[in-house]
Amino acid sequence: MFLAAAALMLAQAAPAYAAGAIAVDDEAGMKAGDVGYGTATGYSTREAAGAAALQNCKDEGNTSCKVVVRFDTCGAYAGSADYYGIGWGKSEKAAQSAALEQCGNKSCKIVVSDCE
Repeated sequence: MFLAAAALMLAQAAPAYAAGAIAVDDEAGMKAGDVGYGTATGYSTREAAGAAALQNCKDEGNTSCKVVVRFDTCGAYAGSADYYGIGWGKSEKAAQSAALEQCGNKSCKIVVSDCE
């Protein structure tokens, strides 16, 4: 009985694995503010989160959605008319910084970011 109770307590104390994703509808020449997107968090796998983000993007009326980033903690997508970047990290700020760095242009702006 003691072992069963201890196992139950450990199972409740262990953090649940959760994943998130961001999907966007973006084309070359599109301004960051015009990009359509969908996000999903709280899924058991990155693949499931990607499928949900893709569906959320389409549900917003976007027609050419694609999953651009899957993450365990935080993810971000940055863009401009000619550049884009993705990032992930242990905080929203870290994910945004990584996306802006990968975007690589002063005109890049955060389009969307999300965290678990």
